[in-house]
Amino acid sequence: MNPLFIADFNYPLPDERIAKYPLPERDHSKLLIYRDGAVSEDHFYNVGEYINPSALLIYNNTRVIQARLEFYKTTGARIEIFCLEPLTPHDYQLSLSSTTGCTWKCMVGNAKKWHTGDALELKIKNEKLKIALRAYKEEQLGNTFAVRFEWDGDDISFAEILDAAGELPIPPYLNRKTEASDLKTYQTVYSRIKGSVAAPTAGLHFTESVLADLHRRGIETDELTLHVGAGTFLPVKTADANEHTMHTEIIAVPRETIAHILAKLGSIVAVGTTSMRTLESLYFIGCQLRNAEMSEYRNIDSIHVDQFEPYENDSQHSALSSRLSTAEALQSILDYLDATHQQTLHAETQIMIKPGYTFHVVDQLITNFHQPQSTLLLLVSAFVGGDWRTIYDYALSHDFRFLSYGDSSILTRKANV
Repeated sequence: MNPLFIADFNYPLPDERIAKYPLPERDHSKLLIYRDGAVSEDHFYNVGEYINPSALLIYNNTRVIQARLEFYKTTGARIEIFCLEPLTPHDYQLSLSSTTGCTWKCMVGNAKKWHTGDALELKIKNEKLKIALRAYKEEQLGNTFAVRFEWDGDDISFAEILDAAGELPIPPYLNRKTEASDLKTYQTVYSRIKGSVAAPTAGLHFTESVLADLHRRGIETDELTLHVGAGTFLPVKTADANEHTMHTEIIAVPRETIAHILAKLGSIVAVGTTSMRTLESLYFIGCQLRNAEMSEYRNIDSIHVDQFEPYENDSQHSALSSRLSTAEALQSILDYLDATHQQTLHAETQIMIKPGYTFHVVDQLITNFHQPQSTLLLLVSAFVGGDWRTIYDYALSHDFRFLSYGDSSILTRKANV
C-alpha cells in the first residue's frame, strides 16, 4: 500500500472560523455546491434544488446521549466518566433500557485517583429522580476502562439516569462548556435512537421546512443508525495515514431501507460522513455474506468491516468484491436477513474511506467542513477525486463557518471515482 502522507491534507483554520454556536435558524446556514470541479454557493434551505428529484436521501437517526458523568470521591477528588459504548448488555437499546445495572466502555478523567473495584457514588435528586448511582472501575481497555454502574430502583432505566445527571458532550474544539441551548441545537430534528456521543453534524442543518420541501419535490428519504463514537474526533497522528487505526462504530440498517437503496441505486444522497460510512460498508457486508453458504448463516456471530477491507486485494471477499455488483451485494444482505428472520442488519464498521477508494453506493454527499489532517477530510478527498482544496479554498475565502456548528456543502461524486 503506497504511503498516504497526512501532511498533504493540511490547511490553515483560524480559530475565528470555527463556529462556536449555530445560527438562530438552522437552515439559513450557507451551502457550498460542488459538481464537476465547479464551486458555487447558496443557503441550505435551497438544498433540494441541487438534488435529483428521483433521488433517495438517507440520514442518520442517532440521538446524542448525555454521556458525561461527574463523580466526587470522599477526598474531594473529581472523577469524570465519559460513557462511550455499552459492554454488558452490548446492545445500546438493551443497555440504556436496563433497570438492573450495566457496564460501559468509558474514558475516565483523573483515573489514577480511583482504585479498581472502589465504588463512587453520585446522589441524584431532582423533580424526576431521587436515587444513588454507583460506579465501579473494572478492567483497563487500552486508554479506556470498563465501568460497571449500579443503582437502586427497579423501575428506573440507565437512559433516565443519564438524562437526569449526565452532560451532553459537545465537541472539544468548541473550547467551551455545554450550555442549555446545546441540548436542542446539538440534536438533529429527526434524531430518535439514543446512543451517540457526538452528533451527525451534517444533519443539524435540516428543519421540518426543508424536509417538507424535499417531499414536495418528490425526493424520497430514509434512515439508518450509526452511533457516533468519540473516535470521530481522534486526529491522525501518524505521518502515513495508512498507519492510523480507525475507530469501530455500530450500525443498524432496517431491511426495508436496504431494499429502498437497492431500488434507487444511482441516485443515493448521504447526509453526513456517518451515513456515508454505513452505506459504503453495506457493499462489503454483502460481499462477506455472498461468500458464505446459507448453511453458515447460523454460525455468524457478528459482522465486521475492517478498515482496509476495500484495499485488500488478496483477501477472499475482496477478490469476490471485484466481481460483485452493488446490486448483488445488497441482495445478498436481503437474502441473509430473510434466511435468518431478521428485520434489521446489525454490524460493526471500521471502514476507512481515503483517496484510492472506489465508491459503490453513494452519489452525493451533504457534509460540513472538517478539521485539517482528519480522516473525514480524507473521505471528502476520496469522494471528489482529490479536489478537496478547491472546495476548502473557496470556503475559506468566502466566509464559510467550519466544523460542527458551521456551514455545509453538497458534493457530487466524480463519475470515475
